[in-house]
Amino acid sequence: MGPLLVLWLAGCLSGTWAVDRGNFKTCDQSAFCKRQRALKPGQSPYRALLETLELTNTKLTLQLINDNNKVRLLLELYRLQGNMTRVKINELKPLKPRFEVPDVLINDPPTEPLSLLSRDENGVVLSLGADSQRLIVSAKPFRLDIMEGREVLLSLNSRGLLKAKEDEKVEDGMWEETFKSHTDSKPNGPSSISLDFSLPGVENVYGIPEHADSLKLKATDGGDPYRLFNLDVFQYEVFNPMALYGAIPVMLSHSAQRTMGIFWLNAAETWVDISSNTAGKTVFGQMLDYVQGSSETPQTDVRWISESGIIDVFIMLGPTPTDVFSQYASLTGTQAFPPLSALAYHQCRWNYNDQEDVAAVDQGFDDHDIPYDFIWLDIEHTDGKRYFTWDPHKFPQPKDMLQGLLDKRRKMVTIVDPHIKVDSSYKIHNEIRSKGFYVKSKDGGDYEGWCWPGNSGYPDFTNPEMRAWWASMFAYDQYEGSMENMYTWNDMNEPSVFNGPEVTMHKDALHGNWENRDLHNLYGLYVQRATAEGLIERSGGVERPFVLARAFFAGSQRYGAVWTGDNAAEWEHLKISIPMCLSLSLVGVSFCGADVGGFFKSPSTELLVRWYQTGAYQPFFRAHAHLDTPRREPWLFGPENTALIREAVRQRYALLPYWYQLFYHAHHSGQPVMRPLWVEYPQDTATFSMDDQFLLGRDLLVHPVTEEGARGVTAYLPGKGEVWFDVHTFQKHNGAQNLYIPVTISSIPVFQRGGSIIPRKARVRRSSSCMEHDPYTLFVALSPKRFAQGELYIDDGHTFNFDKQKQFIHRRFSFANNALSSRNLAPGSQFTTFSWVEKIVILGASKPSKATLKTHDGKESQLEFEFDASMSVLTLRKPGVNAGLDWTVVLQ
Repeated sequence: MGPLLVLWLAGCLSGTWAVDRGNFKTCDQSAFCKRQRALKPGQSPYRALLETLELTNTKLTLQLINDNNKVRLLLELYRLQGNMTRVKINELKPLKPRFEVPDVLINDPPTEPLSLLSRDENGVVLSLGADSQRLIVSAKPFRLDIMEGREVLLSLNSRGLLKAKEDEKVEDGMWEETFKSHTDSKPNGPSSISLDFSLPGVENVYGIPEHADSLKLKATDGGDPYRLFNLDVFQYEVFNPMALYGAIPVMLSHSAQRTMGIFWLNAAETWVDISSNTAGKTVFGQMLDYVQGSSETPQTDVRWISESGIIDVFIMLGPTPTDVFSQYASLTGTQAFPPLSALAYHQCRWNYNDQEDVAAVDQGFDDHDIPYDFIWLDIEHTDGKRYFTWDPHKFPQPKDMLQGLLDKRRKMVTIVDPHIKVDSSYKIHNEIRSKGFYVKSKDGGDYEGWCWPGNSGYPDFTNPEMRAWWASMFAYDQYEGSMENMYTWNDMNEPSVFNGPEVTMHKDALHGNWENRDLHNLYGLYVQRATAEGLIERSGGVERPFVLARAFFAGSQRYGAVWTGDNAAEWEHLKISIPMCLSLSLVGVSFCGADVGGFFKSPSTELLVRWYQTGAYQPFFRAHAHLDTPRREPWLFGPENTALIREAVRQRYALLPYWYQLFYHAHHSGQPVMRPLWVEYPQDTATFSMDDQFLLGRDLLVHPVTEEGARGVTAYLPGKGEVWFDVHTFQKHNGAQNLYIPVTISSIPVFQRGGSIIPRKARVRRSSSCMEHDPYTLFVALSPKRFAQGELYIDDGHTFNFDKQKQFIHRRFSFANNALSSRNLAPGSQFTTFSWVEKIVILGASKPSKATLKTHDGKESQLEFEFDASMSVLTLRKPGVNAGLDWTVVLQ
């Protein structure tokens, strides 16, 4: 290692575990943000030139002119299928083309015709089709309003903050900018853009991850805007709008009347300002408004500011949360369907020392009867931080190690980061350099910076030839020592450059003809994409990949999982993991988790146990820890804590059938796995700010214990007329109430919604693959409000055959009129299972005189049952029917 890297590491590992805010810009230190924010709301200088209007079957085009400087812009409006509107604004005649984001949209979004309803000298009115939706273009000053009936849903440039071409006067930071010791040359001059959106009737907005903040976004008046700029932030602070590792420029608005979304398709550094006419009002102030009959309509105003590129925004008009999820999925795709094993438990630390250490940890899980599926190797497993290699002394026989795991039906993940050691004896470096695949510096040479290996080059993943080559490196004959049970982790893909500005790449570095400033937030997506494609290709297109990445962008959900980065073993970081993953789930990324136990520092045993209990009910479930922390395998904290952790992990494994079904739906339709309560109860205002509890699908409500020393928690059970059942005790509770729950260290408050049927597997084994053919137990929660329904999805758990050859089982369970039945939801599919239904537990039941099983072949038999009158729980034993066949149980 060079001296600079040693000094950097010394600072990182010295025990000062806190973010250095001075390493990262505020808006005032970002020249374009400061300039744009200095522009205050007022009358826009832009005017629509109605005489230039052209209307075709696919779009409307119209020129805008800035009456102050006479610069002209080109406005394009599209009505998209699925109740969406697209707005693009670019310079009419740019001196240099502006960057337009590629590879994020899954296709060119299909359009529907716009029809002209009226036109005069003040503007035009266009029909958006159904529900009396209209798009109004006002000429002077220019603004857009989307209306439904007499209601304004959303306005653009109503505050006059549109700017798509900066004045080329000379101000500090326009043509060159310095931050700390780094100078950013700007050969193209100032290129920032801005646009404001007003949302009448809206008080709640969400999304724009990644930030360590509450689920409901806060007003930014008097502070910094939320920043979207992928950065390696060393132990981030909570409740802060600072940029973190990923950036998804999608915001959702929600009220009791409507849910909408704004997708700002721009990959440059972006800042988002939020203001609200109700922000900061106390509850008393809001009550006073109500008593006094205040007629002020709530409104949220949002302003997007990006350093370069064009204005390209998709307005998703809902009107329901489910509609918005479907609309966004139609643009950027759905969550990749992971292998079933990836939904199980992952054991990781920086670093497991050698093959013997891996074997000992693996055996430790068996010795303590704790299941796990993946063990992970961090950067120390490589030969001198050369990725795609193994340390010849610590891991001399990687295939023997992998085979040992495979024999137990377990798997491994190894890290492959996108910074490449500059070393003439390193094959990967030599090939990238010889092919010209590295990112270039502003002077045309290969861009180099410091990262874990020391001096490193950065492959240009925006180049499709580079991505194809990278993918080919995962072939079994290229990645020596790899096997089919080895998967990949892309860390540091912001990209992280230890000696770069803000610990990342210089903005004037070149990706072909484009500067990093234009596409910075895309880099991480491209790394994960190329890696996922490599894992698919190595199997001949048969096997589903699993790739975890730290940096991400809109569309990253198509390539794998993300996690919340370098958190700390603190209670506040445990709490913030919930809104962080909820925010991601709202914008397409369902496969999210946080480092269980905290990456930095050492958790107390109570915090560690509570984190396992929380992580067991979050989509990505992985324990991870820093190199400097004491070992924390689950059995190292005494037998009582080992038992508590074992129970949390076993609950995860028992619930894997439900998790898998939820991910199938996320992949199929874009609906999130982990959901804020308001998604399912959109008119219940009590849920709009909640982020300490959540839903898994529609049917499980989880309120983890995240307070130190807690003796009780208060969970909100939504839904007037609903009932909820404690999944541990089967106690029934009414909805629409705040329920106080006494808790002990073993408590994980989880409730099943009345009217639902959830499959579980009670026989928990050493890994999920070992449970493949095990039987199911169905938990039927009855409701006075509705019939009970649920689903079961089964496939081989790891290939694309579910999609390519329709090899899967999809069943619908229904309980109505004292009969529980299973029917086929996919008659065109073909798959068989050895699993059967071994038990049915009905909550809220009455005692029958008999229970009759009717199978698909017409046979009938009587089932044994037990009835607990004190809890109204009926247990039907040994139906023994195959899980893939039709059957009915009739209670009499």
